[in-house]
Amino acid sequence: MSWTLCTSGSAIFRASVNANSNMVSYVGNYKIELDQWNDEAEAYAVNLARYDVVTNYSNLTSAGVAVFSQLTSSMIAQKIINYDPDAIGRSTATLILNILENDINNAKSIITDKNNKTYLGIAS
Repeated sequence: MSWTLCTSGSAIFRASVNANSNMVSYVGNYKIELDQWNDEAEAYAVNLARYDVVTNYSNLTSAGVAVFSQLTSSMIAQKIINYDPDAIGRSTATLILNILENDINNAKSIITDKNNKTYLGIAS
């Protein structure tokens, strides 16, 4: 399931410019960790939608692509920040985590609303 719904760059960007430098370099063990977090976020998205949006990515509308990218990149960004919140400062980390949580909740709301299934391209 690697990096279908978002890019590593979008997740790192959402985590902020000052996130842990080893994590955002995306090499070695950090690459493995980011890939794992992506797989978890994509699996969550599939379960949330009750539709395999990874396998059926081409069926998503442009709005669907944007919503699933927002969801997964925000979830991964949270993990990046939580890995080392001191890299950006705890108060800044808290602020960014709150913004990301709001983005995740908005995306979840859109995805789970049955009236949006066709609009997003996840009608089964």
